[in-house]
Amino acid sequence: MQRIKDILIAEAEAIVNIPISEKYSEAIELIYKHVHILNGKLVTGGMGKAGQIAHNIATTFCSTGTTSVFLHPSEAQHGDLGILQKNDVMLLISNSGKTREIVEIVQLAKNMIPEIKYILISGNENTELAKNAHVFIATGNPKEVCPLGLTPTTSTTVMTVIGDILVTLMMEKINFSTIEYAKRHHGGYLGEKSKKIFENLQIKNQN
Repeated sequence: MQRIKDILIAEAEAIVNIPISEKYSEAIELIYKHVHILNGKLVTGGMGKAGQIAHNIATTFCSTGTTSVFLHPSEAQHGDLGILQKNDVMLLISNSGKTREIVEIVQLAKNMIPEIKYILISGNENTELAKNAHVFIATGNPKEVCPLGLTPTTSTTVMTVIGDILVTLMMEKINFSTIEYAKRHHGGYLGEKSKKIFENLQIKNQN
């Protein structure tokens, strides 16, 4: 039981120690400008576990009013890069900041759209990928709770939380409402819950 508690404490400490800076505000302003003003979209990307988190971030942004898609870096090299359009902005995740496919997708994207900008979430600020990012968000490079120190565990927890921070801040910036949420989320428990809230608001407004 103590081992379980130790793991929980390690993960919780990693979250609390995520570096807080103006970079979050810069990322929100960049995404807001490209998606909500210029009618572009947020394109997320990552490999492996980081890719799964990038996909989750994209779908969460979509359900909360900010158009976003996940682009698999490997599939991008086989034609999927065509999803990129002018005014899009990229959000890339690489714990090491050296992931080959992420480095390559930036090069390929700039070959197609030279002015495209990207935000990077990473545990390593001393890489070309980090230095060339329009906005760099640091994870704090936490030690993995994996006994081998290799499996993405604590690092992916932190990445997920950073994604939650960005989504939450954007929802607040665009004043995203329950009504708008209900329009986008029809199925499952959350769909039913949002519909009930929406219906109650309609009844309240009628009265």
